[in-house]
Amino acid sequence: MSVSAAVAAASTSRTLVLARRRSPPASRVAATSRGRPFSSGPHPLAVSPATRAPAMATDCAAAAAAAGSKKKKEVLIFDAEEDLAVSLAKYTAELSAKLAAERGAFTVVLSGGSLIKNIRKLAEPPYLDSVDWSKWHVFWVDERVVPKDHEDSNYKLALDGFLSKVPIPTGQVYAINDALSAEGAADDYETCLKQLVKNGVIAMSQSTGFPRFDVMLLGMGPDGHIASLFPGHPLVNENKKWVTYIKDSPKPPPERITFTFPVINSSAYVAMVVTGAGKAGAVQKALSDKQTSSDLLPVEMAVLQDGEFTWFTDKPAVSITAPISLAFSCLYIARG
Repeated sequence: MSVSAAVAAASTSRTLVLARRRSPPASRVAATSRGRPFSSGPHPLAVSPATRAPAMATDCAAAAAAAGSKKKKEVLIFDAEEDLAVSLAKYTAELSAKLAAERGAFTVVLSGGSLIKNIRKLAEPPYLDSVDWSKWHVFWVDERVVPKDHEDSNYKLALDGFLSKVPIPTGQVYAINDALSAEGAADDYETCLKQLVKNGVIAMSQSTGFPRFDVMLLGMGPDGHIASLFPGHPLVNENKKWVTYIKDSPKPPPERITFTFPVINSSAYVAMVVTGAGKAGAVQKALSDKQTSSDLLPVEMAVLQDGEFTWFTDKPAVSITAPISLAFSCLYIARG
């Protein structure tokens, strides 16, 4: 099936609460029926010119700093990664049931790195059988411009660790066209998104004019980068494009495509999944109540315009974050 045919068919709180429970409350919606089997791979994306969305802000860093003090984020802290994975699966499955029932589709954006391991429980009972996988549409917040079978490919990572284990229809897994240049792949991916908005698969934010994905499951680097938006890089201030490209990534491989902040910040839900002591410094800064626009990390610039932002962390990741400095409400999830 051609790409065109495939696409066409297709405030501040500083309260620390101690709770002894295995998983946090989420949307109270039951999961639904099983979908169709997953097959060989994703369709490629066709190249066509893309129109540009209106700008959301002239300076993303300043806008994030201004909005950040008004937006409440929830921080969930787990004793162990296993408990985090159980809770993350429940959170995602309940959003899937709720939003698929409301919209007829569930749009999920994945990152690379350890996130794929963190969502492994979705591919196990009870979710393997109860989630309606036929409603899922899967995208990537960023991708390395390498062949799909390359060890650096975020698609390959997700395929091996998650997608091959759940019955999401192949035509609803949107990988980049790896035959194109970085610039071409970014334009092509944006064109695909715009067609899916036109078809009603992806919602559109009425407040920002950018696509509104149902949930983004994201990770963060030790330097505070998210997607392929790195500290100090000019791309953090891109405010017109939906998808852009980078050819000088400070982390190899150098050529990548990435969603921009206006798209990330238009999401309905974001789960920021961060574990390990190696990221404690960036977590400390991101969760501090002392933020200025001059030195924001990319993760601090993720401020939803009209959505719910939840941190899923473990104790090592918040090991140097003092509760008194937290700008967000926190829930410590201890093993029962």
